[in-house]
Amino acid sequence: MPIKDIPAEARPREKLLSRGPGALSDIELLAILLRTGIQGKGVLQMAEELLQLKNDSASRNNDERQGGFGGIAGLLGATADDLKRVKGLGPAKRAEIVAVLELARRAMAQKLQEREVLADPNAVKHYMQLHLANKQHEVFAVLFLDSQNRLLAMEELFQGTLTQTSVYPREVVVRALHHAAAAVVLAHNHPSGTVQPSRADEMLTQTLKSALALVDVRVLDHIIVAPGQALSMAEKGLV
Repeated sequence: MPIKDIPAEARPREKLLSRGPGALSDIELLAILLRTGIQGKGVLQMAEELLQLKNDSASRNNDERQGGFGGIAGLLGATADDLKRVKGLGPAKRAEIVAVLELARRAMAQKLQEREVLADPNAVKHYMQLHLANKQHEVFAVLFLDSQNRLLAMEELFQGTLTQTSVYPREVVVRALHHAAAAVVLAHNHPSGTVQPSRADEMLTQTLKSALALVDVRVLDHIIVAPGQALSMAEKGLV
């Protein structure tokens, strides 16, 4: 139904202002961000289609994307190039969506910089999900922390294939010394969708713990993320 045909009090923008953002569905919130639809497709329909399940084969093989991003997390994890292939998303709409994602990342980074990381483990998981969960290849990242376990920097150090990536302990040590880090949180994604750590993940964690211990840097956790979920190896007793 076109926005103009919806009663004024039920329109997304008016509903948000009168009842708060929690009263809106994902589709309604995205419609506010998009503002307008395209010819033959209202903004609510456009928002709904963007949030539908992915059609991966079509999105990989066609210049114009068919199917959605699989929910809000998938959409916010999309790159500018991903959005460019969606019919109806012009430069302004693409810029706004990418800007929202970057604002979310910066807000969470600021939160981690201002307080001890371990005080809110879920914040670390959410932060890494925003960075890594929707990447199509494995990426290994490190959060470098100060002596009070506050975030100094986050770096994506290594990239690999769909199923694996090579991690070099020496480079992790070099970057830890560069940031004068007292501790680190390791993180990587599993494009396969499962967050269960493999035996290789466990061995890598122990290898990095040993290497970093030589320069008095502690490994506090190893976070594994996938779309919609994250696992702390420390909470599982594996760090």
